[in-house]
Amino acid sequence: MDFTHAAPEAVLKSVFGYDSFRLLQKETIDHVLRGRDTLAVMPTGGGKSLCYQIPALIFDGLTVVVSPLISLMQDQVAGLQAAGVHAVFLNSTVEWGDYRDAADSIRRGDTKIVYVSPEGLATARIRDLLTDGRVTVRCMTIDEAHCVSEWGHDFRPDYLEIAAVRKLFPSAVCLALTATATKQVRDDIVRNLQLRDPAVLVSSFDRANVYLNVVPKQNGLGQIVDCIRRHWGESGIVYCFSRRQVDSLTAQLEKLGYAVLNYHAGLPDTERAAHQNKFIRDEVQIMVATLAFGMGIDKPNVRFVIHHELPKSLEQYYQEIGRAGRDGLPAEALLLYSPGDMHKIRYFFDEAADKEKSEQLLQGMISYAAGRTCRRKALLGYFGERYSPGDANRPAATCCDICDRGELPLIDVTVPVQKLLSCIIRTNARFGAQYVIDVLLGSRQKRILDNHHDALSTYGIGRELDREQWFAVVNALLDADYLRKTEDYAVLQITDKGATALRNRDAVRLPLAFARATPAAQWGADGVFVPKQRAAAGANGGMLFPKPTGKKSKKQLSAEYNQKVADSLVERAENRVLIDALKKWRRREAGEQNMPPYIIFGDKTLYELVALRPQTTDDLLMVTGIGESKAEKFGAAILRVIRENAE
Repeated sequence: MDFTHAAPEAVLKSVFGYDSFRLLQKETIDHVLRGRDTLAVMPTGGGKSLCYQIPALIFDGLTVVVSPLISLMQDQVAGLQAAGVHAVFLNSTVEWGDYRDAADSIRRGDTKIVYVSPEGLATARIRDLLTDGRVTVRCMTIDEAHCVSEWGHDFRPDYLEIAAVRKLFPSAVCLALTATATKQVRDDIVRNLQLRDPAVLVSSFDRANVYLNVVPKQNGLGQIVDCIRRHWGESGIVYCFSRRQVDSLTAQLEKLGYAVLNYHAGLPDTERAAHQNKFIRDEVQIMVATLAFGMGIDKPNVRFVIHHELPKSLEQYYQEIGRAGRDGLPAEALLLYSPGDMHKIRYFFDEAADKEKSEQLLQGMISYAAGRTCRRKALLGYFGERYSPGDANRPAATCCDICDRGELPLIDVTVPVQKLLSCIIRTNARFGAQYVIDVLLGSRQKRILDNHHDALSTYGIGRELDREQWFAVVNALLDADYLRKTEDYAVLQITDKGATALRNRDAVRLPLAFARATPAAQWGADGVFVPKQRAAAGANGGMLFPKPTGKKSKKQLSAEYNQKVADSLVERAENRVLIDALKKWRRREAGEQNMPPYIIFGDKTLYELVALRPQTTDDLLMVTGIGESKAEKFGAAILRVIRENAE
């Protein structure tokens, strides 16, 4: 099939089997086809790959895709070949004979897309191939472009060499793609890749199908097992901080009878690759892994992602929960949070190139985990997006644990807020939350002493709260519009509302709830902050902060979540015989072709086959995810399975 100069919509339907574009796909594709450099930020599962695959089929030359992970290249190429598109990857795993055949196909113009690693792109062999007079590079796509930024969660120095290679192809358009990019990271991408007058397109970061759940870690193994039971028989990933924890948890789950494997850098390469391969082929249910696992897989049917420990940043957290629900069906992201996790992370700050930057990123993660406002609102706000709940188009399972528990009581925090706002003013509104809080706590950091801020009247006056409680207050003030953060360096600034409250000494009541007060302070039974002097008199007896009212039990939450999943996938219960038959056929077909089952068809396509019950090949083309090539290749077998198993 030749789609040179075809309309993008025609390629979308004919090759990939989709009726319409999603998110910013169409805008991104239009910019690329017009030859304008483009940076597109789209959530995991948002269809970033189509943004270069469709232009690649329309262009009359070659599209080069720079990707950091071999397994991701392999999945992408397998998926394209299944859809009838000629694509290859060139990396260290390719045998010399296959490498030579792939290079010859590129020189002949038969190949539309070639995947290479950033380090491979820098080799003389790849450069000689791409600069061959018979090869015309029309587009260079940089996947996982956040790797070019030191502010990103996965900085890779090899990415800094891409701009030099790009200069060899001045007429080629450049497309940078990522799922996680704050304003700082986006600026780094544009600068370090030397994008020319780029279109910068930022989609919503909201993964509406992923339920955000943060639970205090009490019995880690038991809480993990509870989550697995909520997703019985479905695929999931459990992230751990250390190799030792990965191996220990894998052994415990295996002893309980689960189909589980481990994954970390301490395993031999062949064993690690074999474990990943079994997971993506649905031969095991659960992968327990260190925090880096998952970027290289395109498995769409991961129904749960569990973090056994705190990630180092919200960017890393967002990237990793992005492994869940890539097919758009309901999924859960469970974070087991313990304050002790941050001490493990800080232990490695001595190895970080910029300790202050590492601490700032960690504080963003802590604020999210310890926060008491909507998780989705907090997560999207970190990436500069305002969340508007109550959208009728959002599916039922889009809430978080905070929203499910109900609203928190308003606590009078007038005195702490006055101290905080005063400290911001006295430090000339030039610093972020971490620095201001350090001043309030009386830190002896060199920077504070050099700035002579230990001489301020607000120095050391905030010891009634600990660091994490102060961050919770800051977050609540940001949510309530008493404060705002600058986009570039996250400097705290007082809004007009905050300035008025401070000037008039207005009472400030915020939705806050901490597990236990510090010895220096507490909240009284009437919900009013009690200073240290009154606290000593024994106000509020047990010195506990008020807890949220209307809190639901874990059993209730689990039942409700399971019902939401069941409601959205009702056909699974009504058509179990046909679903099972289609999955069995898919596994067998995938095994014969030596590829993951989801490359054949995703779960979403199978559910639609059950709902629509197609009777002819033309009917199959109406099903999401079935294009002309797959209909021709698999159509007869699918129709036979439906005829033999339809109730």
